[in-house]
Amino acid sequence: MRKNVTRKAARNKTTRNGAVRNQSTRKEVMRILEGAEQASLVMALANRGATDLAGVEPAVRRIVADVRRNGNRALRRYATRWDGLDKGEPLLVPEDELHQAWDQSNPELQQAIEHAAGNIRRYAEWQLPAEWRREIEPGVTVGQLVRPLESVGCYVPGGRYPLPSTVLMTVVPAQVAGVREIRVVSPKPAQATLAAAAFLGVREFYRVGGAQAIAALAYGTEEIPRVDKIVGPGNRYVTAAKKLVAFDCAIEFLAGPTEAVVISEAGDPSCIASDLVAQAEHDPDALCIFITPSRSLAKKVQSETQTRTRANPIAAQSLSRRGAILRVDSLEKAVEAANRIAPEHLTLPAALARLAQNAGAVFLDEFTPQAAGDYVSGPNHVLPTAAMARVRGGLSVFDFVRVVGCQQVSREGMKSIAPPGITLATAEGLKGHAEALRVRCSHA
Repeated sequence: MRKNVTRKAARNKTTRNGAVRNQSTRKEVMRILEGAEQASLVMALANRGATDLAGVEPAVRRIVADVRRNGNRALRRYATRWDGLDKGEPLLVPEDELHQAWDQSNPELQQAIEHAAGNIRRYAEWQLPAEWRREIEPGVTVGQLVRPLESVGCYVPGGRYPLPSTVLMTVVPAQVAGVREIRVVSPKPAQATLAAAAFLGVREFYRVGGAQAIAALAYGTEEIPRVDKIVGPGNRYVTAAKKLVAFDCAIEFLAGPTEAVVISEAGDPSCIASDLVAQAEHDPDALCIFITPSRSLAKKVQSETQTRTRANPIAAQSLSRRGAILRVDSLEKAVEAANRIAPEHLTLPAALARLAQNAGAVFLDEFTPQAAGDYVSGPNHVLPTAAMARVRGGLSVFDFVRVVGCQQVSREGMKSIAPPGITLATAEGLKGHAEALRVRCSHA
């Protein structure tokens, strides 16, 4: 018996980044972990860090510095080498090319873009913070002003899969916020990506990507003006570049490989497995976890994912490396584990929503596919990973506005607030502050 346990432990190890290392000869897409094994994996995932960028940072640092120093000359050199830009071809996509991409799209795609954009726009409008002013005490009025950023850069990936949905998710909230200058960058943009931009009325779409595009947005070149903030997901080179420019140009957050957690006790295995496979196909490094109190459901989901990944090699690789099924004692314990993991996507029964604390986006009940959030339901699909869901949610209209405090004090109000203000200023040794209050109090 001891010998068998030893062999099992040797076959299955949890790495520091939470990957389930399967060393057995039998290929399992998702292993079922219980007891100490599942507790160990949850601990590893709770302590996981951001995507390891050390391997690409030296190269990215050189690219960013080159574009910052040499501007368009460096940018075009990298764009020609990696982004398929022809010599002499403008970085800026002409507006008639954007419109042509829309006109040549099939009606079904056009309707899908319209539908998704409508929901994303309505959701952002509901999110938009309001301006207000209120009297906090007699003669003292306070409030908030809401002002859009002047300019933003939206990064749209163009690698393994073209993502026209990311055009919608980044541009629409910026438009709702009132951002005046919206610049989109994307390497080798697909027709569908250009069509989505055309539908939204984007006028600045640049066919460039990677670290060089981030540097251009952050510092500006002769062809691409700088922006105040950069948003949007990308590969490790893009993420490393965003990290490097973050003190010179605002970013929303650093996003890593896709993450998904699904919680269920009596759900449909096909629905659960389809969500896990859908998120796993994004990236071989995607993290997909199913948590359940039911051994029976755990085995059914394991079998279903095995079947559904036979024709999906990326998902199969991801679920073999970083996929797992955690068997816990109760649904409450499942949510507790999910809160510790703080995943990008979290699906759980609606009755447990009150217990969910840390997630980039929440999907209630198994009939709500995570893919709906990726495309068309309305909330944003640009989401925090690497446990950053402990401190913020996904991209939203709030990322494109500044909420500015505002106050107004009357002569009568000064009589009330000046004495405690003078006392606090004196305690801090700031005589000028005290005098600024005192002089107004004497006038009042």
